[in-house]
Parts: sequence; structure tokens; C-alpha cells
Amino acid sequence: MKSSQALLSVEGLGRQLGDRWLWRGVNFELFSGDCVGLVAPSGAGKTLLMRNLVLLDPLQQGEVRLEGKPLSAWSLPAYRSRVMYVPQRATPIGILVSSRVANAARSEFDGTVQDNLKQVFELGVHRQRQFDPDIIHTWLARLGRGPEFLSLQGARLSGGEAQILALLRSLQLDPQVLLLDEPTASLDAATTASVEALLHDWLQHPHRACLMTSHDAEQIHRFTHRQLDLRDFA
Repeated sequence: MKSSQALLSVEGLGRQLGDRWLWRGVNFELFSGDCVGLVAPSGAGKTLLMRNLVLLDPLQQGEVRLEGKPLSAWSLPAYRSRVMYVPQRATPIGILVSSRVANAARSEFDGTVQDNLKQVFELGVHRQRQFDPDIIHTWLARLGRGPEFLSLQGARLSGGEAQILALLRSLQLDPQVLLLDEPTASLDAATTASVEALLHDWLQHPHRACLMTSHDAEQIHRFTHRQLDLRDFA
């Protein structure tokens, strides 16, 4: 049975580019156990909606509530520890850092997959948690990867390997809401099925929900419980 309290509530959200509204009046709720498919043609602003929800872009119109509380009631780090965005083109943290440090050797920041997984625990909002290699090994085994995956260099990961890293990096932090932007776009069919099974099990725990985009219509209908079509708000 669903809780009467939505984890995430969105009311009247709008996004404008120039003098054109991509979408306006977007309303939906995510309840515990929900997985909603966000659908629309390419270019309709699915990624922009997810970026709005995680406050990577400022809200232009509308309101977002987490556990019934407005965004003003949350500090940004606390909100983002509960609502996490997993982008389609995932990038190891070390690469992001190196791109902002002038004249720094990239090798100084690249690090391994394990370095990337551990690095997020250095952020203040996550310091109460600890890196758990056992759960990471369990998840890797479910995804058909061995412990040696943790020793791969972040700078040399394939697109699919980077997607696995990004998903594990978020899951280990135990968010309440996952915003999954094409999370299996670079993965083969077998690994895609394993990711879906892992996420299905993750959703069985209380106070968890996800919003997913995918160019694979079959995946949306197979994995999500209902769909939100941005064309309804254009």
C-alpha cells in the first residue's frame, strides 16, 4: 500500500528557452515504490526537467516538495543527498575535478573506480556514512562484473562502464529518489536486464522511488509503473 505522503511532489513546473516554453504546468508525484517513465521525443526537455528537479538549473516556474516540505526548508546538500541525478553521460569525479584545475596533470585526479566510489564520502553531507566494499562487490556480481572492476582507471572507462560506476556511486549513498537519465543506454542487453533487476530490488525498500528516461520504449513499459508524457504539457 502506498503512503499517503508523496516522497516528491511537482506542481506547475515550467521551462522556457528564449521566448518558447518547452513545457509548462508539469504536475506529478512520486510515492514510495514508484518508478515513473518520463517520455517525450528527443529535444522535448526530459533531461532539463531532471536537472530542474535536482536544482542543477534554477526553477523558472512551479514548485517542488520533498516529503511535503518546500525546497526552502532543505539545505541544498541535504536535498541532493536525498534526490540524486544519474546522467546519461556519466563522468568519473576525478575527470570533473581535473577540468577545473589549471595546469594540473590529469593523472593526478583520474583515480580508479574505487577511488571514485570512495571520494563522495569526503563530502560533508555524506561523512556520516562509510564506503562499504561488500555491498559494492555484491552489486558488481549481480551486474556481471568482478572485483577487478574497482581497479579500472576512471579516465579509461567505456561508456557502459562509466554508467555502472555512476549508478553504484548513487546507490551506495541510499537516496530516496533516483532520477535516471538513460541509465542503460550504453549497456548490452544482459547487463541492462541486470541493472533493471537491481533497481527493482532497490525499490522494494521503503521510502524509495525513481523517475526514468529511456529511448527504449519497451524498457519504459517493462520497467516503469506509469508514464509521464511531456507532450501533454507543451
